[in-house]
Amino acid sequence: MSNSSFSRRKFIGASFLGTLGLSSLSSFTHAKSITPNKPASGQVRLGFIGVGRQAMGLLNNMMKNPSVDVIAGADVYQIKLERFKNRVAKNYSDQKREAKEVTLYSDYKKLLSNPDVDAVVIASPDHWHAMMAIDACQSGKDIYLEKPLTFTIHEGQELIKAVRANNVILAVGSMQRSAANFQHAVRMVQKGNLGKINEVLVHVGTPPHPKPYDLPKQEIPAGLDWETWVGPLPDIHYNGDLNPPISLNPEENEKVWGAWRWYQETGGGLMTDWGAHMIDIAQWGIGMDRNGPIEIIPGSDSAPLTYHYPNSVKIKVTSFDEGRQGVKFFGEKGWIKVSRGQYDTNVASCERKFTDEETSFGAHHVDFIDSILMRKDPVVPVEIGHSTCTACTLGNIAHILDRPLKWDPIKQEFINDFEANTHLHYVYQNGYKLG
Repeated sequence: MSNSSFSRRKFIGASFLGTLGLSSLSSFTHAKSITPNKPASGQVRLGFIGVGRQAMGLLNNMMKNPSVDVIAGADVYQIKLERFKNRVAKNYSDQKREAKEVTLYSDYKKLLSNPDVDAVVIASPDHWHAMMAIDACQSGKDIYLEKPLTFTIHEGQELIKAVRANNVILAVGSMQRSAANFQHAVRMVQKGNLGKINEVLVHVGTPPHPKPYDLPKQEIPAGLDWETWVGPLPDIHYNGDLNPPISLNPEENEKVWGAWRWYQETGGGLMTDWGAHMIDIAQWGIGMDRNGPIEIIPGSDSAPLTYHYPNSVKIKVTSFDEGRQGVKFFGEKGWIKVSRGQYDTNVASCERKFTDEETSFGAHHVDFIDSILMRKDPVVPVEIGHSTCTACTLGNIAHILDRPLKWDPIKQEFINDFEANTHLHYVYQNGYKLG
């Protein structure tokens, strides 16, 4: 047994996957076998693209895996690259492992051209996800891509094509799928222990939708290539909340997560930020992973944003109970409520207690590395990441247009609605294009 597989057993413990055995992971996620590009050494040599606050957590988790060597990083902010290199060195030292040389890049494409890099972790702002991931596919690199999968629905469609055409692994950072409490909730729903499901409540936070960019213009700090950060977007002025500054001597890390998530011009608000986690679990539970809603009703003062699915289930985006972000499934026999670190139900056959280790997310990052070494789809492959991201984005489009929308989840287009279909993508600026 590889060190990586052993680590996964330790992470998963007595979870659903642990109970049924690791082999059930493939069938539970409709995994595909992927043959090329297996690292010859049995070690996965990682490069990081985007090394801000989110990447630091991913770095620490990835480097706990003895099958991982981190050898490269790319970012448009020089000081964050320096911090990244320091953190990599510290991880090697803390683990008493032989340190590897880390190469730093200001241009992610140069990292992708490095033949020593087997796979990349992409933790850039959302508007860069698709371009970076498609370029990685074309470079033959396996990919761990932070959620939400892409900035637009069209980008997700193109990314699926690139992943499958180039036969690479792409794992989406929807890590709740690797936590035992979420797995158990979905299993109970899909086994029918609640009876027929008629409604699911999803709380992503308030307010769910992004707002117009209203941050004041500030001076661009030294070492930050702001023009490249903006990339294909229409001109956006710099504000420190979008790319929070740091210092190394003395060390002072980001005081906030990147606020680009909250603005229409640069992100999808809580709908794509937390929705990429909670709507993901809701769709998984009702069996709509690779499908999607057929009608989206925008929210109002008297009613929440509501999705209608082909199986007659409704998903409503609204707060419930104590207001914690989470998911609540309602069936004929009762309910199940699940959120990070928590699980509750009023149905005896669904009851279960979980340890803190079982509800952690370490198994998600181990699964990515195992998927590379075993050449199989991960827990959350690109198609599922796209299905979840699409649902989140549809909610934002319905909010912008402020009217009900009919959606064809197979053709992935709005039905007889030219205006709505113009929101599937945007015109890239500054000469950028996909692929």
